[in-house]
Amino acid sequence: VQLVESGGGLVQAGGSLRLSCAASGSIFSINGMGWYRQAPGKQRELVAVITRSGSTNYKDSVKGRFTISRDNAKNTLLLQMNSLKPEDTAVYYCNAGVITAGSPYEYVYWGQGTQVTVSS
Repeated sequence: VQLVESGGGLVQAGGSLRLSCAASGSIFSINGMGWYRQAPGKQRELVAVITRSGSTNYKDSVKGRFTISRDNAKNTLLLQMNSLKPEDTAVYYCNAGVITAGSPYEYVYWGQGTQVTVSS
């Protein structure tokens, strides 16, 4: 199973970016999915998570600015980021709880990360 993020880049404060995460491989189903980020010198932190049924939860500082969504048919995860701030600068990672074909167990997989830089 592979998770591949895309959509990062450099944007001015107040701008927008949309991150995508595509899951591929021998996937039977995907349960929870999420976006995390890690700024230089800081620990990785949760940004937003979404259940298979679409329930969401956000880090307080991104509520009202970021929107997480998913397409279960395409095994993709999105993060729409609006009104970006310099403090949103970080490497953004997606993760997913995946049940692979032929296995009863869920394993958590991570993408390689995509850099988001917000200039002031």
